Amino acid sequence: MDAFYASVAELDNPELRGKAIAVGGGGDRGVVSAASYEARKFGVKSAMSNVLAKKKCPHLIFVKSDFARYKELSAKIREIFYEYTDLVEPLSLDEAYLDVTENKKGNPSANDIAREIRQRIYDETGLRASAGISINKFIAKVASDINKPNGQKTVHPEEVIKFLEELPVNKFYGVGKVTAAKMYNLGIFVGNDLKKKSLEELVTLFGKSGTHYYNIVRGIHNSAVKPNRIRKSLAAERTFSENISSEIFMIEKLDKIADELERRMLKNDTKGKTITLKIKYSDFTQQTRSKTKTYFMQKKKDFFPVVKELLFQDKLVNSVRLLGISFGNLNTEIKEPVWVQLKFDF
Repeated sequence: MDAFYASVAELDNPELRGKAIAVGGGGDRGVVSAASYEARKFGVKSAMSNVLAKKKCPHLIFVKSDFARYKELSAKIREIFYEYTDLVEPLSLDEAYLDVTENKKGNPSANDIAREIRQRIYDETGLRASAGISINKFIAKVASDINKPNGQKTVHPEEVIKFLEELPVNKFYGVGKVTAAKMYNLGIFVGNDLKKKSLEELVTLFGKSGTHYYNIVRGIHNSAVKPNRIRKSLAAERTFSENISSEIFMIEKLDKIADELERRMLKNDTKGKTITLKIKYSDFTQQTRSKTKTYFMQKKKDFFPVVKELLFQDKLVNSVRLLGISFGNLNTEIKEPVWVQLKFDF
């Protein structure tokens, strides 16, 4: 979807159309969740602090998030997807992979299917979408950004290698700013530069990711579209209106965050073995502390003592602006066999 959260705000408030808007609380403590394309022209983007966003775009309009509305529209959009294929892998509320190799419409053209789906989305929700079409998920994902907003890009099989060789490395899905900067220092600017590096060189330079880079620049990405994605973590966090420097106050805040996390764990029927405490300091540096138990936890009474232990595990280096608790190593990842002793009558 194109600037989904911001577009939903414009859909529900037509007077916002064509204006620079940011989704998220407008206070100085908050961050931008999403920005309209008009705001992006000024350099406003998601995860940016509200203070910096306002400096970049003084006329920026802030609107509050409405996740109930996002979920409602996302469900409608997915219903459209399922009219074409059952192989739908949602990545988030506003993005998904579809495998249309064999589709319910019997249409041999993935390009035509994408165009038809985008039109259906607009006709039925009033929202615009973009699409990438190619031979695997990686290339389709990269292609989906090429003609945004409200466009699509098809990379045919015979075009894949040339497309990847000419693609700037910072456009490769999964290559962030830090990795891109490292590649630039190594003289790697486009896919063809990356392709000149041997597998051994890339593994030495980038570890396990080196094998991934070696394959994708050659168009190799064999991950199937997985309709039922397995949740690997569950979290709750909160940003505070004022920085906190006392562990006592932090315990009070964490107590409420733990209540929310327990509610989410119960709602999703999820349990976890690894508990992680996330601490973001006033200077925006971040720290995580984790502990793994031998048994699954779900209830606050079981995991909150671990949270307190993690808080006092080490001294705080600054005042704190955000705290979060997350569960990993969930029971959704591995379904362990249950052994039952059979009883026999003798």
